[in-house]
Amino acid sequence: MTIPGELAPIDHGGDLAAARKLFPGAPEPFLDLSTGINPHLYPVPQLPPDLLTRLPEPASLAELTEIAAKAYGAPSATHVAAAPGSQILVAQVAFLLARGRAAVLAPTYAEHARVVELAGHNVIEVADVGQCDGARIAIVVNPNNPDGRIVAKDALLALADRLRRRGGLLLVDEAFMDVAAEGASLADHVEHDNIVVLRSFGKFYGLAGLRLSFVLASPQITARLAAALGPWPVSGAALAIGAKALADTVWRETTRASLTEQAARLDGLLEAARLEVIGGTSLFRLVRTAEAERLFRQLGESGIIVRRFAEQPIWLRFGLPGGEPEWQRLRSALNSRG
Repeated sequence: MTIPGELAPIDHGGDLAAARKLFPGAPEPFLDLSTGINPHLYPVPQLPPDLLTRLPEPASLAELTEIAAKAYGAPSATHVAAAPGSQILVAQVAFLLARGRAAVLAPTYAEHARVVELAGHNVIEVADVGQCDGARIAIVVNPNNPDGRIVAKDALLALADRLRRRGGLLLVDEAFMDVAAEGASLADHVEHDNIVVLRSFGKFYGLAGLRLSFVLASPQITARLAAALGPWPVSGAALAIGAKALADTVWRETTRASLTEQAARLDGLLEAARLEVIGGTSLFRLVRTAEAERLFRQLGESGIIVRRFAEQPIWLRFGLPGGEPEWQRLRSALNSRG
């Protein structure tokens, strides 16, 4: 079946099939640095077989939302709902609102604007939160992808107040908040009826294929979203792994510190290759170079995939390598530039 162009998903990182078509002679395995996913995944526990043979238990879902509320700083479990990835939540939140103007703080995930437009809203991209006033829904990714931009908490709360007076809603995608400074999240303010926060599990815990995310909002909003997602919003495996990982505070803090060190190492490697680092988080770095397209192809022919941007042809985004062989492979490829 052919999907019409306006309905087709937008290109993104992590598509190794597309990389193999683009660079058919590249050495395998590919080193995929095109995503912002932690290469050091949470150690997955051994799971009992019945997690795959039985429908997920409501009690396990309730336990996960309790743990997630504590881990993310939401007021209570009634302010949390689980979902199979954040992208579906952007669309579901958009469908809660009457059609109107949607303001997306750009540049950011292109997919957010696409699904909100499919929900019937008139999407505009803005460069400053002050330009979101008057929107039916304002979408801010914080920290932002791909540049790591942080919008101050006070500025977001002020925006939410202005939107509330006009019946508008603020949607904040905090997919990379796990590696941001403490206190930057709006999770502790979702008791307000027009603030919705999304949290991604897979990026920080390195388990993107598990497809697990959370929406933090008022109990009225989470109840409506949970009803729309149905009685089994995520798999039994996601419930078990998510509950164990989110409760593991030692792993979380150790990993945050480790990722900070690795991001600094990546900065040094990129700067030594005469690439200008202009932003990012400790899970990815954004560089600016007039040779972005040539470098993208040189790396691709070496079996290394990074993220390029059609709308910003002088940008490339680098994720973190995993083990030492991957670090050395990237170093060698960058040093061999013509």
